[in-house]
Amino acid sequence: MAWDEWEQLKANASGSNSAQTRLNQVAPPSGDGGGPADLASTPAEKRTAANAIEQHLEPGTAKAGNTVEISTESAVSEFRGKDGHGWDTSTALKKAHAAWEKQVKSLVGRLSAEKYALRETATRIQNTDIGIGTQFRQQSQIDKH
Repeated sequence: MAWDEWEQLKANASGSNSAQTRLNQVAPPSGDGGGPADLASTPAEKRTAANAIEQHLEPGTAKAGNTVEISTESAVSEFRGKDGHGWDTSTALKKAHAAWEKQVKSLVGRLSAEKYALRETATRIQNTDIGIGTQFRQQSQIDKH
């Protein structure tokens, strides 16, 4: 980009003909302000989501992770060979299964963390509001009279 072109772009951006971003207004109700208009989450919705994680996703993920255990062990045993001269597939399956177990454990841990965060959000927000209100009351001249 040539220097003259850069200077022209800067002049256009700061000129009165350009569309400028306004930060002192509320987004329109149509949701054209950076996010959907219906983006809201109540404590009840958070509890429902946390319960769904606890009752369905965590056990389902753990069960799915364990499902491959028997079939993988069987395949590793078959490819190992009876005379000690097995296929490389046996070792590769063992390594892949170890990685699978690690990933399932990590996913279940992440689900648990999300469940905890959903359940604690309402409490944390409420405690923050109470704390800020207390600080303002301590400094308020109105409350001192």
